[in-house]
Amino acid sequence: MSNPPAAYRVPNHAVSHPCTFEEIIKGSRFTTRLVFTPSVEAAKSFIKQLNTDEPDATHHCWAYIIGNPDSTTLIACSDDGEPSGTAGMPMLNVLKHSGLGDVTAIVTRYYGGTKLGTGGLARAYSGGVKMALEKVSSHFKIYTTPVQLSTSYELQNQVRYLLEEHQAQDINEHFTDKVVIMAKLPTKQLDSFLASVEAYENKQQLTIKVDHDSA
Repeated sequence: MSNPPAAYRVPNHAVSHPCTFEEIIKGSRFTTRLVFTPSVEAAKSFIKQLNTDEPDATHHCWAYIIGNPDSTTLIACSDDGEPSGTAGMPMLNVLKHSGLGDVTAIVTRYYGGTKLGTGGLARAYSGGVKMALEKVSSHFKIYTTPVQLSTSYELQNQVRYLLEEHQAQDINEHFTDKVVIMAKLPTKQLDSFLASVEAYENKQQLTIKVDHDSA
């Protein structure tokens, strides 16, 4: 079994409560929003939502990184009508150095009548993301592996204790002639947990299904 991927940091800010930074540069108002987006679909939905909510904005330039920032290929950006390379790519470059994954940044511009030039635009868009990142709060996203255990009523409490000892999440129990327990184990704890219940499994007191494809 290959080593589980490392955890990475993700923003705490939901789409409904973005991390926001705003500044006025030569009359133009730039508003940066950073949010947690765990999928490309979530990122695109946020971008679409902002375009719908603020249709009068001159530009909604954006960039996103989905997945582990050290290994992901799910990245994209857009200048949204600004001169090529002056908005989306500078924003994406800042995100790449932030250490955050599952993050979308949108900088909304309301034009104030004074052109900034290509260098000024790149500084404005990248600078907004940098300032928002100074305010962002985040946490480590921990990889989990779903497991399903079927055991007797006599062993129920012991199995649940071992799950909790190994920091399992979303523990759910269903009762028939057996107790079926479903949970998500931190992937790094999986081998240790399986070793801790191996004796029960060998005595046929317990059966385990591990969903490695979701790890």
